[in-house]
Amino acid sequence: MEAHALVARLMERELQFPFMALLISGGHNLLILAQGLGQYIQLGTSIDDAIGEAYDKTAKWLGLDMRRSGGPAIEELAREGDAESIKFSIPMKQHKDCNFSYAGLKTQVRLAIESRNINAEIPISCASSQDRRSRADIAASFQRVAVLHLEERCERAIEWALKIEPSIKHLVVSGGVASNQYVRARLDQVVKKNSLQLVCPPPSLCTDNGVMVAWTGIEHFRVGRFDPPPPAVESEDFVYDLRPRWPLGEEYAEGRSEARSLRKARIHPSLTSIIQASLQQQH
Repeated sequence: MEAHALVARLMERELQFPFMALLISGGHNLLILAQGLGQYIQLGTSIDDAIGEAYDKTAKWLGLDMRRSGGPAIEELAREGDAESIKFSIPMKQHKDCNFSYAGLKTQVRLAIESRNINAEIPISCASSQDRRSRADIAASFQRVAVLHLEERCERAIEWALKIEPSIKHLVVSGGVASNQYVRARLDQVVKKNSLQLVCPPPSLCTDNGVMVAWTGIEHFRVGRFDPPPPAVESEDFVYDLRPRWPLGEEYAEGRSEARSLRKARIHPSLTSIIQASLQQQH
């Protein structure tokens, strides 16, 4: 997730700390304030499904071509539909935080598909014109509400971030879903309204890639932050510390949501707190 946030600095040399980042992919939704390299405040995160997962499931239920993943397929079909035709409710309207939830919207979409007797076994290419229109209306209505949820969370996160760091000028949007042109256009309106600038890496660097990981290594290496090389011969009892869930930053106090039902026991300290502790040891 840090690599997704930092790769924009490879392409946009004017992008200086502090800045905000929205990371949106199949597995993650994350809003952070990057105060410096290794200094991150988590403003919001997924409490269940991420937006990319919702796009993929919706595309699958609508019988779309999944060879390019669900996002591009939904975006393409949505252009043919009426985005106001189905009134899906926006997730978490009652929670005044910056966290994300797409599980409920997925359920709404599934019920809408079932009520229209859409058969995902019949691919969109073979659907009748009326069936295709129904699918397009669902795709467009889903996309409108899915992205409205992003917009609302970003609006509040910008407000919070400017209270902490009034000098912020940029919002970085990265991760696989950041390739979606509709998402970019809508978020561009949000940042302009707040006198900020939207920065999106090119689509090839939005999805998981080696360049962003290498660049993050370079960023840390430049400031003398690196591990010594491993021994030429590792002992048989050598243990790797695997961290399946490793928070990027410390949670912003106002961002702690009562809606977070996920079992979020912090097994590991955040990357930010580890780096801060190592800096204090050096001094």
